[in-house]
Amino acid sequence: MVMKPTDFLSLLGGLALFLYGMKMMSEGLEQAAGNRLKSILEKLTSNRFVGVLVGAGITALIQSSSATTVMVVGFVNSKLMTLSQAVWIIMGANIGTTITGQLIALDIGAIAPLIAFIGVVLVSFFKQKKVNCVGTIIAGLGILFVGMEFMSSSMAPLRESEAFVSMMTTFQNPLIGIAVGALFTAIIQSSSASVGILQALAMSSVIGLHSAAFVLFGQNIGTCITAVIASIGTSRNAKRTTIIHLLFNVIGTILFVCICLLSPFTSWVASWTPDNPAAQIANVHTIFNVVTTLLLLPFGQYLAKLATLILPVKAGESDGEMSLKFVGEHSVGSTAIAISQLRQEVSRMYAIAKENVHLSFYAVVNRTDSDWETINQNEEYLDYLNKEITRYTAKAGASMQYPDSEITNTLFQITGDIERIGDHAMNLVEYARMIREKRLELTAEMLEELVQMRDNIFDVLDKLSTDDLIGSESSLLFVAQQEQAIDDFSEQYRANQIKRLETGDCAPETCVIYSEMITDIERVSDHILNIAEACYKAKQSLKQEAQPVSSI
Repeated sequence: MVMKPTDFLSLLGGLALFLYGMKMMSEGLEQAAGNRLKSILEKLTSNRFVGVLVGAGITALIQSSSATTVMVVGFVNSKLMTLSQAVWIIMGANIGTTITGQLIALDIGAIAPLIAFIGVVLVSFFKQKKVNCVGTIIAGLGILFVGMEFMSSSMAPLRESEAFVSMMTTFQNPLIGIAVGALFTAIIQSSSASVGILQALAMSSVIGLHSAAFVLFGQNIGTCITAVIASIGTSRNAKRTTIIHLLFNVIGTILFVCICLLSPFTSWVASWTPDNPAAQIANVHTIFNVVTTLLLLPFGQYLAKLATLILPVKAGESDGEMSLKFVGEHSVGSTAIAISQLRQEVSRMYAIAKENVHLSFYAVVNRTDSDWETINQNEEYLDYLNKEITRYTAKAGASMQYPDSEITNTLFQITGDIERIGDHAMNLVEYARMIREKRLELTAEMLEELVQMRDNIFDVLDKLSTDDLIGSESSLLFVAQQEQAIDDFSEQYRANQIKRLETGDCAPETCVIYSEMITDIERVSDHILNIAEACYKAKQSLKQEAQPVSSI
């Protein structure tokens, strides 16, 4: 039996649904997750053993390592999970998938339309944002499984093809068996299904356990194709997740091919259940994944590093892993070095916040969200730096005496204000997206007012970013004057809004959004003033102690 044109069309349609379902899941996760789910995932995967158990448990429930890996790719792409954390889930998924061969498989594909329907109902008939986001995730999952079912069904003729079955079973070279197993599993998009077919062949005495083992190893490699497809269009870290999945199975295959060729491994396993070929294959499958996981468990971080080497960071692109650049644990105990490095780290944080303010104003004035991804990544980095700098400050400051402790406390205060500046910049770009998505328009007068406030904010940001002015009286005076100007502008522009609303020159919804934008801009100037005041007060305190003072 050969594939008909309609089968090829079904394959393409299944692939389209699969990719779209993956996209929906990723977007839904990004919108619905928030810090709470991210925190839960971090706790679950912070310990490698717990991470493996989570991966195995999820896969055992849904009976698909491919689906679990696809979810992990989505988590990494949505920044809900780091590459290092994903390693443990993938290892667990490979163990969980062996349950299929040991127990009756749970046919998720049969209820996939129901899953998709439930998701669509939540999206279409509920107005709450959180419910919509959850519905998007569920609908995406259902559509993903429908797509997998389409792809698998379109390849059904191959499962009944005598030529194809013959190709799978009549080979002498183990490499051919591995290639056949990998190819067949990649085509039908299900290692569970391909292992089931292999078990059926074994029960019919078409293939012996020794030859079937090599096909089985290939099937473990072939199942990686699903994650590879899922990673299309995702971040480089998400693509590295699929590389880790592939590395796991390739390393395991190399190991077990050597074991099978150099020892009576298959005869030993066959002796456990001599009258049950299906159980023999299931046992080999379980041993393969459990042993490979146990051997690679201590080297999970190295798998992540190897994946990064295979798919390196592009020039000018972040690798997605956050870290402190200047502060290190070695500096604790050396006060001068600790303060110097802390100042550099805070200065870097300030530069990131400053970039986000620039990008957010560009998004508002030019009515675009082209820099959304960069702004979002910067905001996550600011949150990370705020947390890590605070932790370091508490540890380093505990052993410091005045006036060093005064400098540390000032830097701690500045860090909080910088983080808040980043939050308000994020709010501005969210408003820009809202205006664009709702097809609203800012009037020319509004844009002129925004540009005026923008220029004032930029002047203040540039003034404070000059090291020799931080903490000086002239710097504080300039910032205070500009902050007052922003307050005056805010009052005047709100009055203008009322007039525009009364004359009908501006839609009510646009007026509300614009007023919120003015509030955020005003808050940015407030936090900049807080930074200038903190630096100035710290320097004045130090001068009273007649201590040699360097620029904060």
